[in-house]
Amino acid sequence: MIPSAKQWLVAALVAVALAGGYYIWQRVEPSGLPVGIAEGNGRIEAVEIDIATKSAGRLREIRAREGDFVRAGEILALMDTTQLAAQKRQAEAQLRRAEISVDTAGSVVTQREAERRAALALVEQRGAQLDAAKRRRARSEQLSLNNTIAQQVVDDDRANENGAAAALAASEASLAASDAAISTAKAQIIDSRAAVDAAKAAIESIETEISDGTLVSPRDGRVQFLVAQPGEVLASGGRIINLVDLTDVYMTFFLSAGDAGKVSLGSEVRLVLDAAPQYVIPAKVSFVADVAQFTPKTVETEEERQKLMFRVRARIEPQLLKKYINYVKTGLPGMAYIRLDQQVAWPDSLEKVLCNEHS
Repeated sequence: MIPSAKQWLVAALVAVALAGGYYIWQRVEPSGLPVGIAEGNGRIEAVEIDIATKSAGRLREIRAREGDFVRAGEILALMDTTQLAAQKRQAEAQLRRAEISVDTAGSVVTQREAERRAALALVEQRGAQLDAAKRRRARSEQLSLNNTIAQQVVDDDRANENGAAAALAASEASLAASDAAISTAKAQIIDSRAAVDAAKAAIESIETEISDGTLVSPRDGRVQFLVAQPGEVLASGGRIINLVDLTDVYMTFFLSAGDAGKVSLGSEVRLVLDAAPQYVIPAKVSFVADVAQFTPKTVETEEERQKLMFRVRARIEPQLLKKYINYVKTGLPGMAYIRLDQQVAWPDSLEKVLCNEHS
């Protein structure tokens, strides 16, 4: 018996209903997580550090290779410091010259002080001569009143007094000049000492630049890629190596507004990576975005990308990273499970974390 058109229509509607029901069942099928625990998928990320030159120059040597694990303080690259070494030698010569100038200025001060003492003695001598000339002139004038001595003697004594006064004035001027010379010589000492300090500062600056020419790793990490090659001339701030800090590793994932509103900083998170699903990695929430956004295309499905989500970052404990630092790799995808209600117990599959298994 051939089915009628009506029967075909009914059969088609039933098939559509069954397909729709299966689709809805797939969409609303529970994830197996208890109420109070949310999930999101993301990737393992780490803080990236660019190892760059502080000053312009030629890259002499790179001691690290892509993929190498490096420790904090380990030398990664060397800049050519030949010109800086020459500048340092020049500054050292200037320092020696300035130190000699200090000694020379000190000798000049000693000489000028000796000249001052001589000038001071001459002033005293001229003063004594003036006093004697005044007394002789006074006696001559007294004797001349009685016509005891000739007028010529009186005139000579007066001339001698004026000469003694002029000699005293000249010696006092010489003493003042000696004082000025001493001040000038002492100023020269100060200037020479300043030149010494400037030369020392120049040497320290050059030594710092030479030291900066040795680029070391600021933290434990892994070399992700090389940006420059030996022999290249780099500008100030030129990048040489891109380093991943393996002491600051986290997973970024997205939660809906309802779940994100229940998350607080420090909330417990469990991470399960696709590459190692047998391990559960403990983490804690270190960041929750305060502005909603569309989830990235690489993380969520097309339908879910139409929803506004909040970015959450779960940071792995540094102590755990340090213990397994040689196994840490960035870019690995996985799932993040976060406990929104602290009264809810973790499922058995998420209870036993990595640190407990290997501690």
